[in-house]
Amino acid sequence: MVVRRTVPVTLDVDSEDTVLLEDTVDTFLWSAQYVVDHAFDGEYVTTSKTTLDDETYDDVREATGGFNGGLVQAARNKAADACKSVVARWKNGKNASKPHFTSPHVVYDHRTATFYDDYVSLATTDGRIEADYILPDKDRGTPHSQYLYADEYETTGAELHYRDGDWILHIHCKTDVESDTPAQATPENGTVLGVDLGVNNLAVTSTGTFWTGDEFDHWRREYEKRRGSLQQCGTRWAHQNIQSVGRKEDGRFKLLLHRISNELVAEALENGCSVIVFEDLTDIRERTGASWGHKWAFDRLYEYVEYKAEEHCIGVEQVDPVNTSRRCSHCGFTHPDNRGGEEFECLDCGYENHADYNAAKNIGLRYLRGNQTGGDGGAPMGVRLNSGTVNVNGGYSPAEESARTGVHAESHGFSRG
Repeated sequence: MVVRRTVPVTLDVDSEDTVLLEDTVDTFLWSAQYVVDHAFDGEYVTTSKTTLDDETYDDVREATGGFNGGLVQAARNKAADACKSVVARWKNGKNASKPHFTSPHVVYDHRTATFYDDYVSLATTDGRIEADYILPDKDRGTPHSQYLYADEYETTGAELHYRDGDWILHIHCKTDVESDTPAQATPENGTVLGVDLGVNNLAVTSTGTFWTGDEFDHWRREYEKRRGSLQQCGTRWAHQNIQSVGRKEDGRFKLLLHRISNELVAEALENGCSVIVFEDLTDIRERTGASWGHKWAFDRLYEYVEYKAEEHCIGVEQVDPVNTSRRCSHCGFTHPDNRGGEEFECLDCGYENHADYNAAKNIGLRYLRGNQTGGDGGAPMGVRLNSGTVNVNGGYSPAEESARTGVHAESHGFSRG
């Protein structure tokens, strides 16, 4: 199987090259938007990369004064993928509008970027520039030493981003590994770990482990206060410090989310899970009333779990979240009044538990219903609970004597199963 990693590297860019990169970003985004506008200019949205290339490549090159051909094609790919995403949402009955590219970035591959040990050569709107890497100590177990400088990983491309005054190159690496984990070798014996995401509790698993949002909310309010105080000053010094506060906030939250993602993967490993299942994150703000900051946190957490789980050959999937918070994980009865705040009580069978824990179980069960056909021998057999497993038909199997007891569920006062 292929394992992929992304390593962020800050670049040392002088003022002249900064102007070139800014122009390259603007041209790249304009090119991608041109392709999107063309794709939407008709009765049907065009999503074929080949068709879009045939119909837009020459026009973009001419309009941009000969923009690098590789970057034109990268912009076309970006546009085509965005159009496909919109069409997919329409097919699922969800709202989506024509994409607009505003985030400053450029996509590079081996035609448009050359990667060296300590610097990179990047194509721009006017030839190439070279920029040195700003790196931590290579011997400290950083992602740079683990992936960027590891012989077994090869560099496949990168995305250049501009954020808070810095040029950051997200370098993509990959390697081929052989899987010999029990879950991969005997998938029919695997189980599913369901994960519910929310505001009060950032994550809750079907095994009854909770990660509260208290720390996240505390620091989010703290950083908002700091920015508000600095904005009232209105000085240049205050503006610079606002950017510094933003970097500190970003760093603190990423550390928090890395810790939670490590613990989520450890939870899956400890319970012999072959798949970790989240709800679809697309409309999570509308469903949960989450802030933009929470949506950012959910996306990052999923991203971190996805690549960390891959190292252990654990799959990470998303399922439709409809009614996972209203459905009884015990009997299947679904009603809006089943849930009241953080409490869940089924109006039909009387099952009571924490609402987020009930939702986590439902997320795992929905994955089973969508993937367990009963005849292929390759689908997980049940959702992992703290004290055992439950299958798609609601049948409960207690854990073996050697399995861990209900420490997590009991410590929060929730019933197991």
